[in-house]
This record gives sequence, C-alpha cells and structure tokens, in this order.
Amino acid sequence: MKKVLRLAYLLVAIVFFAACNDNEENTLTTGELTLNLEGLEELGSNFVYEGWLIVDGNPVSTGTFTSVVFPQSFTADLEELQSATKFVLSIEPAVDSDPAPAATKILAGDFSGNSANVNSDNIVLTSGNSISSLGDSWGKYILATPTDSDDTNEASGIWFLDNSSSPTVAGLGLPTLADGWKYEGWVVLNGTPVSTGTFTGVDSADDNASTSPYKGTTSDGPGFPGEDYLIGSAAGVDFPTDLKGATVVISVEPSPDNSTDPFTLKPLAHEISATAMNHTVINMGIGPKVILSGSVSR
Repeated sequence: MKKVLRLAYLLVAIVFFAACNDNEENTLTTGELTLNLEGLEELGSNFVYEGWLIVDGNPVSTGTFTSVVFPQSFTADLEELQSATKFVLSIEPAVDSDPAPAATKILAGDFSGNSANVNSDNIVLTSGNSISSLGDSWGKYILATPTDSDDTNEASGIWFLDNSSSPTVAGLGLPTLADGWKYEGWVVLNGTPVSTGTFTGVDSADDNASTSPYKGTTSDGPGFPGEDYLIGSAAGVDFPTDLKGATVVISVEPSPDNSTDPFTLKPLAHEISATAMNHTVINMGIGPKVILSGSVSR
C-alpha cells in the first residue's frame, strides 16, 4: 500500500513540475507590447495600421489594427521584444503582399528601458531642415485668380505665396516630409473641405496645376501651390464664388491616400476674413493638429 501511495505522489509531482515547466517556457518565449496612442483617425477599408519593432536594424511586425481606441496590446516574441531599440507605426494596404513596412510611417520612438515615447515628427519629417517640427510651420496666402483674364472674380482663388515684394516668394514655411507623405491645401466650403492640390515643395506648383477641374483657361497659375475655383462646382457651391468667410487648411497626407478628406495632421489653418483684400498677403495660424504622440510599453 505504501508503494502505491509513493507511486501516486511521484506521478503527481511529475505532472506538477511538467506543468510548471510548460508555463515557464510559455512565459519565457512571448511578451506583451502595449500601445497607448493619441490623435490617430480611422483609415477606411483599404488601409490598416501596422506596428514594427526594430531589432538589430530590421523591422519585425507586431501586427495590424484598424481601431483607434487605446490602449491596445499585442503578443510578441520575448527575445525580439527585449532586444528592440525602436518602435515604428506605419500605414499599410489592407491586402499587402509586401512583408516590409510601407514608406508611410506615421509614428516612431526609441525605447528607453521598457517604454518608448513616440511621435509623428520623429518619422513623418526628414532631419537637418531649418524647420524641424510641424509646430514651427508658418503660412501666408493671397486671394487672386491668375488662371483667367477676368479681374472680377479675384476672391475665388487662393495661392500660397508672398507678393509683398519683388520677386514673389513662397508663402509657406514647412518642414521637408519623408517619403510616403505630401502636403495638401484645402478650402472648407459649406462645411466640406475641397482640395487645392497636393505638393511636396513650397516653391513650385502643386501636383494638379495643369489638370485642375476648377482653374481658368488662360494659364496654370504661378509656380506655387494654390487653386482657382472658376469652373464647375464642389460642396454645393457653384464657381466662381467668394472664399471670404471660408477656412483654409494645410494638411499632411499619406501617399498613396484613399480618402477625399484631410488627414489628421493639420499644421496650418485660417479663417478668411470677410474684409480680406484681394492680392494682399494674409497670414495663417497654427492648425488644430500639429503632432501625433503616445507611448509604447513592453
């Protein structure tokens, strides 16, 4: 009888220690990464957010997500989690055959101990520029319609330039964007933002200078970002119109971009005064969102 009891105790002990070893192995091989981010907006059906650990200089995916409610946690390989020196968040196609991160990286930060403070300036902007933060951006614009020969509709166009002295110079002071991003101008008409075009350089025409559906027929306008709203209609407004009282915005947009609305990063904005003078420089103010930020813990 004693031998039977000893055997039973031995079997219980073996099972107990085996279970402990299994739990220990599971604990030692995986860890939890928690994201607590601010300011992100839902991307729509064609794109997702994806997190990346940078381990020995190489990106390791922590998984994709679409919800912008935080905190969110993800399971990761413990060794990679502990070895990671940086966290990066990117915007990826929802159906993506490329295992590498897209160029559109939106948040980044270096780990210090078990946490990393991440922000958009760390990754959306390139380094070594005179303007190093979106919060330091500045802007000027004029009301004019240089793409037609009619001088009666001057308040129906907006151009981001400074003509207060000769020669005319750029009206925007913006940091240089990293690959995967572009700037875009907007005028809000009847509560709906209508694009003035996308651009990367403040001293050259925007991307739709020659293809705009709204511009006049005599030229593409000056070599600066801007738009004439002279032909057609948008947001229930027939063109030409009077932009006074509307709000003008500069946003930072992912490229490629699947949304017709401004992205969450809006470094510059201004409500055009009802008494604004045509052809006269008007100063913009800081926009409603100049940085995205948050924390990552492991």
